Amino acid sequence: MTGKTIVILQSNYLPWKGYFDLMAAADEFLLFDEAQFTKNDWRNRNRIVLNGKLHWLTLPIRTAGRFGAAIRDVEVADADWAASHWQTMRQAYRDAPHFKSIGPVLEQDYAATARLDRLSRINEHFLRSIAKLLQLETTILDAGIVPRTSDDPTQRLLEICQARGATHYVSGPAARNYLDLNVFRAAGIAVHFADYSGYPAYPQECSPFEHGVSVIDPLMQCGPDARRHLKALARRNEFLSPAE
Repeated sequence: MTGKTIVILQSNYLPWKGYFDLMAAADEFLLFDEAQFTKNDWRNRNRIVLNGKLHWLTLPIRTAGRFGAAIRDVEVADADWAASHWQTMRQAYRDAPHFKSIGPVLEQDYAATARLDRLSRINEHFLRSIAKLLQLETTILDAGIVPRTSDDPTQRLLEICQARGATHYVSGPAARNYLDLNVFRAAGIAVHFADYSGYPAYPQECSPFEHGVSVIDPLMQCGPDARRHLKALARRNEFLSPAE
């Protein structure tokens, strides 16, 4: 695609490969942490493989009296979470083929994020670090750099696209259910949805194989080859589905 492609998405904690596939498809990836925090979602938790089974890693957050808070305003409730998560991560992957190269990077990331008190900043730190491991050169920005002038969700996404000079907007497939395509069509911005089907399997300790785990799993198991599991890099036309 010619022109400028952007993705606007909430930050997630150690997200799965599909999240980074969206990042790989974009020229600019804008973190949309002005959105409302949702409990029992991917914002503050994800799954890894521990002892052959799926295991949740969850950041403890302060929720009392904070209903409706934006993701960027959510605070971590326990400063010891980072040490605990790193120990679990180490236990899960210490025998993985690429632990010696990926492990030290993660250990440093946990040491750095242990000093942060906002979920959004913690997520951003990990996203930037993992993007480097995957050799992604996409520019990562805070969507808040574009002043908000509309309360309408679609109009807000559009004004970000327009402010950043986007010619293409890429979203996850779930957005088909709520995105007003006519708004983008009238503005001359092409919309594309990600297609997460057809990911190849890789050597994984979990049985049956599970694609929906943190990208840390393929990084530990495949190392640099984890990058090859991003469809946007190898099969871009298959990954991006036109809105119409």
